[in-house]
Amino acid sequence: MSERAYHHLPEGFSTDDMHEGYGPEAKYAVAAEAALPTTRWEEEVRRGLEYGLSGADSIVDKRIPTFSRGELPHFAGINTFLKAPFIEDVRTCGNYDVAVLGVPFDGGTTYRPGTRFGPQGIRRISALYGPYSFELGVDLRESVTMADLGDVFTIPGNIEKSFDQISKAVSHVYASGAFPVVLGGDHSIGYPTTRGVAEHLDGGKLGIIHFDRHVDTQETDLDERMHTTPWFHATNLPNVPAENLVQIGIGGWQAPRPGVKVGRERKTTIMTVTDCVEMGIEAAAERALRIAWKGADAVWLSFDVDCLDAAFVPGTGWPEPGGFLPREVLKFIQLIAEKPLAGIEVVECSPPYDNADITSLIATRVICDTLGCLVRAGHLPKRPETPKPPETPKT
Repeated sequence: MSERAYHHLPEGFSTDDMHEGYGPEAKYAVAAEAALPTTRWEEEVRRGLEYGLSGADSIVDKRIPTFSRGELPHFAGINTFLKAPFIEDVRTCGNYDVAVLGVPFDGGTTYRPGTRFGPQGIRRISALYGPYSFELGVDLRESVTMADLGDVFTIPGNIEKSFDQISKAVSHVYASGAFPVVLGGDHSIGYPTTRGVAEHLDGGKLGIIHFDRHVDTQETDLDERMHTTPWFHATNLPNVPAENLVQIGIGGWQAPRPGVKVGRERKTTIMTVTDCVEMGIEAAAERALRIAWKGADAVWLSFDVDCLDAAFVPGTGWPEPGGFLPREVLKFIQLIAEKPLAGIEVVECSPPYDNADITSLIATRVICDTLGCLVRAGHLPKRPETPKPPETPKT
């Protein structure tokens, strides 16, 4: 097990009284669980009984209400992401550590559409998960506050107006101080999401770590800014340098040559699946972080589900064999989230083509692991900045 996992251990963490039969990761996980609080779970139970009425007399477990409120049962409830509260007044999103927003847009697709239903699919299957990760030793319910803001009002048939809507939405969330989690949507949204963040960096640079099988760096496709073009336009922004764009998993027979040419000319960094596997996921993650963070003030994580092998993500517009295995991607994501992030988007999840929700499930898992590792590393919840002491007047 990587020593990284032992950074920022929870208060009270100890393995002193545990037997030696555990594997290293399991030993950490079991010990870490004992140190996690249950305060917010207890509050959820109390609120459920108050708002949902106490259960029928025949119910033995008196924590069960009449109406489902909260995590259980997983098959019940109105789907928000991880059953987070839906916040109708988006002006209050800054009251939460994490704000989830859907971007139901597939106007940039050039082959199979359907990603406009991505936010619905991800939210629906996210009900399968609880807030606790065994391996990470993190309980999101106890660690961060999360809200679901619903979906951005995108404009079917008008890419540029949709881009403006998306940028305004992400800009609002980022400026509020909440950590933005964007549920795509096709990958054309990568341009307006990064635009919404970059404008708040006071000229500081924004790096991008981009998981994908496709470069997405050509200027136009079919005469428009499509899902094959976001990084050409993002790296045209004055404070989003192409040298800080790291593209992970690129390969196969769907990488248009104009995009490869742009990447070469602008000096983006590309690592193929083979590169990452042969150098090792940890070494690849270290390289990605070093390049994305070089001179940058923040880094945006853009995750296209098609970076995984097509066997694991049938529900996407451009499936490509030869991609990552899920465990490789999850390890990679966990290492990336050892450093702070400006936010995350997960894109190209197309439920109409999915089987048994497995593509939506990996999208959910990537988000959960990112949040969990940011918590474990101490980057979430965000701590208020310590005010600088006043300068001593010169005499």
